[in-house]
Amino acid sequence: MIHARRTGLGWVFVLPFLLMFVVFHLGPLLAGLGMSFTDFRSTDVADVLGVNPVGVQNYIRLAQDEAMVRAAVNTLVFVVVCLPLTIGLGLAAAVALNSGIGRLPAAFFRLGYYLPHITSIIGIAVAWKFLLEPEAGLVNRLLELVGVQGPAWLQDQRTALPSIIVMTAWRGFGFDMVVFLAALQGIPRELYEAAEVDGAGRWQRFWSITVPQLRPVILFCTVYSTVGFLQFMEEPLVMTGGGPLNSTLSVSLAIWKQFGVGNYGYAGAAATVLFTVIIALAVLQLRIGRSR
Repeated sequence: MIHARRTGLGWVFVLPFLLMFVVFHLGPLLAGLGMSFTDFRSTDVADVLGVNPVGVQNYIRLAQDEAMVRAAVNTLVFVVVCLPLTIGLGLAAAVALNSGIGRLPAAFFRLGYYLPHITSIIGIAVAWKFLLEPEAGLVNRLLELVGVQGPAWLQDQRTALPSIIVMTAWRGFGFDMVVFLAALQGIPRELYEAAEVDGAGRWQRFWSITVPQLRPVILFCTVYSTVGFLQFMEEPLVMTGGGPLNSTLSVSLAIWKQFGVGNYGYAGAAATVLFTVIIALAVLQLRIGRSR
């Protein structure tokens, strides 16, 4: 009887979360999956039952859509470049802060590095957009001081996506730094002292002690960042609108644009593919990381 009461009380506390999950997560997910097999458009909202099933036509169309293929390539490049850059910067900053900096300076740097991560991404994107202005931007003004003519960072196909990658890595590495720093402080100092007695240098201690001890944390940051980077949208939306010539168009931004013009069925198919890719990559990374 007591066990039943405790179980019932537990469900009472869990019920609000379950309702929120069903209404705002599971429900839209299933709705998007269902729409992906129809020609549902914004004009069909008044007559939902009047939509026509199209099978896998929306998925076939995805592979033939040049803009969507370009968005997929841009997203892949973004993840492949930004992921190691963000984790590398986070790890480097954590190691530096953990190697003898005083408490007050360390707290200052931790706050300074982490603050961009908790700041509105829209605000940061707007600020970087002004910084990268070709005529009045601070970056090109500083380059002029050393005799270099800066490019139109966000208006050039060659520099637009790299500029967004640099901004995203700068904004995101503070989170990884905090996680790595917490893990570094949990590594026993005796391991480093024993390695130093055996004649191991700084790099040897780093690769033979620090990296193996941080492997679970590296796995967490890799999965967490991959999931986030695959969904990047606000940065190109604010800074470039996906241009120039779709050079910064991401999959999430392309989906958002399709929803905006009322192609709900097609957008649902693209969202379903993106969701499947995210889940598959997360599972793959977890299995590879745990097997090691």
